[in-house]
Amino acid sequence: QVQLVESGGGSVQAGGSLRLSCAVYGYTYNSYYCMGWFRQAPGKEREGVAAFYTGGGNTYYADSVTGRFTISQDNAKNTLYLQMNSLKPEDTAMYYCAAHLTPSGGSCYSRYTRADFRYWGQGTQVTVSS
Repeated sequence: QVQLVESGGGSVQAGGSLRLSCAVYGYTYNSYYCMGWFRQAPGKEREGVAAFYTGGGNTYYADSVTGRFTISQDNAKNTLYLQMNSLKPEDTAMYYCAAHLTPSGGSCYSRYTRADFRYWGQGTQVTVSS
């Protein structure tokens, strides 16, 4: 059973930066996962922000965050990160990290676009003021 715990959210002015962290517990070693960040603003559907497959391959970003956000992982710390720069008021949302056990050689794109991940964190709030 994978458990995800996000941290690092907060309030920041437009143009500022934040780094979100997601501690991952219960990894199955020698297995592969789709790992991603999603967000949901009040009154809006949950949307994908960034995702990648731990077995290698492409990293996916929403058009709205490309060039500003970077997803990464620290395997030694079992932690997923989302570095967010040049923040805008429209980035205000609850941010969630997510994981899904995926077979070797798999891809995350379809699952990422449908937000179809099995494991989710509780979320961390990001508020960007103008």
